Amino acid sequence: MKKSLLALAVLGAFAGAANAQSSVTIYGIVDTGVVYQSKVATTGGGTGSKFGLNSGVIQGSRLGFKGTEDLGGGLSAVFNLEVGFANDTGGLQGSDANTSSNLFRRKSVVGLAGGFGSVLVGRQTDYADTISAYTSVQDFGGWTGNVGHNLDRLEGTRTNNSISYTTNNLGGFTGNLIYGFGETAGQTSAGQSFGAGLKYDNGPLGLGLNYYQSKANGTGYSSDTSLIPSSSTTASVNTLTGTAGSTAYKGWNLVASYQFGPARVYGNWSRVKQDLNTQANLTSASVGSLGTLTNRTLARSKQADVYEIGTAYSLTPSLKLLAAVDHTRASFDGVSGKGKVTQFSLGSDYWLSKRTDLYAFLAYNKATDMVNTGVSDSTGNDGNQAAVAVGIRHKF
Repeated sequence: MKKSLLALAVLGAFAGAANAQSSVTIYGIVDTGVVYQSKVATTGGGTGSKFGLNSGVIQGSRLGFKGTEDLGGGLSAVFNLEVGFANDTGGLQGSDANTSSNLFRRKSVVGLAGGFGSVLVGRQTDYADTISAYTSVQDFGGWTGNVGHNLDRLEGTRTNNSISYTTNNLGGFTGNLIYGFGETAGQTSAGQSFGAGLKYDNGPLGLGLNYYQSKANGTGYSSDTSLIPSSSTTASVNTLTGTAGSTAYKGWNLVASYQFGPARVYGNWSRVKQDLNTQANLTSASVGSLGTLTNRTLARSKQADVYEIGTAYSLTPSLKLLAAVDHTRASFDGVSGKGKVTQFSLGSDYWLSKRTDLYAFLAYNKATDMVNTGVSDSTGNDGNQAAVAVGIRHKF
């Protein structure tokens, strides 16, 4: 009897050691809100008010799996799989036609981590997604995305077939490199992408810098609503052909955040260049000096500068008051002048627990000499739009 108990104790000890060496975590976010928007574009060419139940107002609803295995000597194998879904319909959610049916479109990586940092391979975001924690994305999420954060990658845009290296924290500094394989036979640069990022954390101060570039794959482009012409998505450039290997997108991000007691204040600037964009197909009646209005969208801009200032004030440990101003100036090839779009956002976020919060947002968006991007849906013309959202988010 004593030998049997001893054997069971030894087996239990081994089982406990095995469990300690590897782990898998299941996590997720369910975010849904009731959204009202004025002046949403209609199929008839006009505009009208719209009420809707939107999934992912702040953060995209998702289900994820991540794990680690201790390989010994400070080395670990890691993986992360993340599927996005639309909570209002229950369907898979994609950013474009190429990824809407992909199961793990949000993230699909495996790699190694240790004292050197981490190396991950698969489908993943570049470092702009990491430093977005110092911007309005931290509190408003997708509410400020259409004004420019979708275009400058701060909303998090994925790169297929990529390998990344991230350092460990070194005196407050953390760096990242990412490379996306174009996977085109005979031409390495076709569809290729790469980026480099750096952040600095020191108490209340947070700083971030990032650069990302992608090249044309030479298979032709569509003028759909995808914003990033890289190996990860359909290109947004408004042209039917492109030379494989030509630079299609270049983006710079500079962000800063500082915590003054209960108030976090932040500011950032991004510049985006889409060198293959062209407005040569303008044939309709022009508006002012900027050409056909319907062709002047942020996705089709030749160059865009995105500016933002904002604050998040903790009125109580559970209640946070939010405010942000986002402004984008965009130029278009083949026409003179610049289009402008500005959004003023106010909000409150109340945490019922560590995992569940209620939020209420208000926004006023105005465009001049370009298509109004809208808050969630485009207005279809230059002008203004008001939007209100009330929702709930649960994390598990």
